[in-house]
Amino acid sequence: MLPSLKIGDLVARIPLVQGGMGVGISLSGLASAVANEGGIGVISAAIIGFAESDLMTNYREANIRALRREIRKARELTKGILGVNIMVALTNFSDMVRTSVEEGIDVIFCGAGLPLELPGLLGDKAKSKLVPIVSSARAAKVLCKRWLARFQRLPDAFVLEGPLAGGHLGYSRDQVADENFSLPRLLPEVVEAVRPFERDAGVEVPIIAAGGIYSGQDMWDMINLGAAGVQMGTRFVTTHECDADIRFKEAYLSSKEDDLMIIDSPVGLPGRSLRSPFLEEVAAGRKKPFKCPYHCISTCKQKESPYCIAFALINAARGRLENGFAFAGQNVFRSRALESVGNLVRGLMDELQQAQVRARSCLA
Repeated sequence: MLPSLKIGDLVARIPLVQGGMGVGISLSGLASAVANEGGIGVISAAIIGFAESDLMTNYREANIRALRREIRKARELTKGILGVNIMVALTNFSDMVRTSVEEGIDVIFCGAGLPLELPGLLGDKAKSKLVPIVSSARAAKVLCKRWLARFQRLPDAFVLEGPLAGGHLGYSRDQVADENFSLPRLLPEVVEAVRPFERDAGVEVPIIAAGGIYSGQDMWDMINLGAAGVQMGTRFVTTHECDADIRFKEAYLSSKEDDLMIIDSPVGLPGRSLRSPFLEEVAAGRKKPFKCPYHCISTCKQKESPYCIAFALINAARGRLENGFAFAGQNVFRSRALESVGNLVRGLMDELQQAQVRARSCLA
């Protein structure tokens, strides 16, 4: 029997969370499709108003409006579990949290910084589950202690994102390639770090493993190490339901392993992406400083950056990769065909079940 994923009183039929991918890669289309298959579908709130005509003149309201619309569209398409991924580093972080809560979102995932004050943004009647994304046992401990002291509660779950993930990484360049920071090394440490808090509070805080997970066997390996489930982002990009432009998906499908690179993002974090003419121009010093139109990320060094990451990611979502780039996980090159979310999830669950059977036969 396949394991389910329980986060508080929410129970996902399968132990799978679809990673929130911005800008505009995972919106209502992808999130609702994953939720319909029994997983947790996730909308990315990062500059979600990128298609609004007044984004540059009315940044705050444009993003709130777009987030409401995407959550409502997803709700029309599914009765499953829906989440929103909100980067802590967003300058409109509190707007996105409050809007998600007002719309009754099931789960709020928060990464790119520690959401130390997140519970304080929720009203007394809010039912949304809170799931920080961390990269170490230390970060998980800090959040548990802080939330207990300030808000008398623990996170409802954690996502532990390893260094093989796509997008912005919670690791230094040296750590990305260091085996001591691999997901299989970190996962048991985080499970052990959270266990005393669970015991004292009398609640379960499941750990969801993420970063470089590609197959059902990978899922089983993580569950066997103590994870309650896994998060996958890159695999869902090459689905028909993914909200990205077809040219973005084709960049994934045509990629090779040596197309991956670690970049220094303007937001002050390393990131894993596919090579592009745009990034080659940046590396050659041909991009010029710019005037920041949004101030979307609190940690962005606008005056020092050679390009606007918001513009680059918006262009990528629209398929204009000559003026942007595609973030991607380490296993992106293994995807070779577009498929439906349903077909992808069924394949993963079959592989997971086969991995379980093999493990049991070895123990018999």
